[in-house]
Amino acid sequence: MCFSATASFIAGVSLSAIGVLTLKKAERKAEIPFAMIPLLFGIQQIIEGMLWLSFRFDAPLLNVTMTYAFTLFSHVLWPMYVPFAIGLVETVAWRKKAIWAFRVIGIAVGLYLLYWIVRFPVTSEVDEHIVYVSPHFIKVPMMMLYLAATCVSCFFSSHKLINLFGVLALLLFMVAYWVHSVAFFSIWCFFAAILSVVIYLHFKFGNERAPDLMRHRA
Repeated sequence: MCFSATASFIAGVSLSAIGVLTLKKAERKAEIPFAMIPLLFGIQQIIEGMLWLSFRFDAPLLNVTMTYAFTLFSHVLWPMYVPFAIGLVETVAWRKKAIWAFRVIGIAVGLYLLYWIVRFPVTSEVDEHIVYVSPHFIKVPMMMLYLAATCVSCFFSSHKLINLFGVLALLLFMVAYWVHSVAFFSIWCFFAAILSVVIYLHFKFGNERAPDLMRHRA
């Protein structure tokens, strides 16, 4: 989390627990990647907690390791993973095809940012929040494509709670940028992590409704 080590660890452990519960509610193999999102966010928050500790105890090796680990989550994993996961749970043919387009965008964004991560150093510093220093990440065209993959792709799902996740994630991106334009990635990742609780609700209420829908159709 962007505020303190303690808050990061609390958020990380809580989200990891929610992630385990969410995974238990997945009924099909195709649902597992989407159900894993809260757990992955939990791991990411724990990583940022470790990064906070690297500043507190002046541990440069830990700092570099956690900086790159967090950046690989935030800049490479999420644009690739989100459209992939929501595409697997989609059953409506035309929506699935639309989400495939966002998968292509997400892969392109993730590989592009991975190239810059490998080629140029990524550093982190504290300015009230943790700031990840790597200017090429915030170029407007790339940011628009990133948001398309991680947020707009959710709009094409036939599941209402996935639509809600995408809308709220996009709104919270704007809030994070308004709060702290330099550290917005750290702040937004925290917001998105907490928002991943919506995914647990998707599985909880989706699974509860399923028997009723089957009886209605019968």
